Amino acid sequence: MIDDVRTVLLTGPCTNDPWLTPFKQRRTAAFVEIHAGGLVGVGETYLGYFFPEAVPLVVEYVKPILLAAETLDVPTLVKRMRTCIAYWGRVGVGTAVLAGIEGALWDLRGKREGVPAHALLGGARHESLPAYATGGPSPWPVSALLEKADFYLGLGFRAFKVASGYLDRDTREEVKADDVVELEAEKVRTLRKHVGQDVGILLDGHMGHRESSDRWTAPVAERVLAAIAPHDVLFFEEPLPYDDLSGYAHLASSAAVRVAGGEQLSTAAEFEPFADRAAFGIAQPDAAWLGINDFLTVASRFPSVAPHAWGAGAAVMQNVHAAFACENTVIVELPPAAGPLHTEVWGDALRLEDGRVLAPDQPGLGVTLTDALKERFPFVAGVEEFSSVPGKVMRS
Repeated sequence: MIDDVRTVLLTGPCTNDPWLTPFKQRRTAAFVEIHAGGLVGVGETYLGYFFPEAVPLVVEYVKPILLAAETLDVPTLVKRMRTCIAYWGRVGVGTAVLAGIEGALWDLRGKREGVPAHALLGGARHESLPAYATGGPSPWPVSALLEKADFYLGLGFRAFKVASGYLDRDTREEVKADDVVELEAEKVRTLRKHVGQDVGILLDGHMGHRESSDRWTAPVAERVLAAIAPHDVLFFEEPLPYDDLSGYAHLASSAAVRVAGGEQLSTAAEFEPFADRAAFGIAQPDAAWLGINDFLTVASRFPSVAPHAWGAGAAVMQNVHAAFACENTVIVELPPAAGPLHTEVWGDALRLEDGRVLAPDQPGLGVTLTDALKERFPFVAGVEEFSSVPGKVMRS
C-alpha cells in the first residue's frame, strides 16, 4: 500500500519580508514524502526549523510501520507509531516528527480520494478565515515600526502581529526600556492611531524561551495587558513562560486582552493542564508540531483557537486545513512576503483575498515538492533556529 517513505531536508531564504531578513536570512525545513501507487503525500515537521538532522533518524525508525500498513486510516497509523516510540518520543522530538508524517498521510489520502484534507477532517466549517501577517520583532525607531505595519497592509493583510520590546534594525540589539509597561502601551497607542480601528493588532511576548531578567513575571504581564487593553488588541501571545501555569490561569481570567499560547507544546496532553485551568483564552497549537489530529483535540478543549504557523509551505498548509476544520478558529497566522520554500510548495493552494484566507479546494494539502526545488535549495547545516545562550549563539 505504501511503497516508500523519505525525508527531504532543504535550506533556503527564510522570507522575502524586508522587515524580517535583517534578523533571519535562511531557514531549514524538513519534509516527509510518502510514496504510494504513483502518488506522493507531502508533510512537514516544524522540527526541521530547529533540529533538522534529527528528523531522518525518527522517520527511518518508524518507516517499517508505514511500509507494513494495510490501511491508510491516519489515526490508526499515528497511534501505532506513537505506541512504538512511547518511551522516548511521548513529547518533543518524536511527536514533532510524527506530525510531519501525519501531514503527509492526510495529503496522500486527500490526493487519492480527490478531496481537500479538511474534507477528511469533517469538512470546512468556514468559507474563509481572517489572517494576520506574523511580523517578528518590533523594529526601532518607532517610525520603522509604522513603515512595517504599512508594508503588511500593502500586502493585503488586515491584521498583523509584532513582538514585545524593540530591536534596532541596524545593530540587531534589543532596545532596553526602564518601564516595559509604558513601552508596550505607547507602542500600541501609536500603532492604533496610525492604522485606524479596522485593522487587527496582535502582540507576542515570546516569553516561552526568555530567561533571567528578560522574562516577565505574572505581575508585570498583568500590568502590560491592562495598559494595552484600551487599544483593542486582538490577543497577546506568550506573555509568560510555560512553566508558570498559575500565572497564565490568573491572566486569562482577569485580563481584558485575550491571552494566547501553546506553540511549544508538542501534544494535546501537554495542553490539558492549561485547558483544565482555563489558562489560554486562545490556544495556539501548531499542526506541524503536534499533528493535525491533536490540533483538533486541542481546539475542542478551548474556547478559541488560532494556529501557530511559522514552518515552511507544507507546515502552513497543515495548519490552514486544521483551522478550517475547527468551528472556533478566530484567525490564521501567515508568513507575509513568504519565500520560495513556502510559495513554491503551496503553489495556488493558499489564497488570500481582502485579508482573509479562502478554504483550500485542491486535493490533499495542495502541496508539492518538485525536483527543481530540491536541487535549488540543498540542505545546509548550521542555520537552524534556536535560543542563543553562552557557548551557542545563533547566526542569521
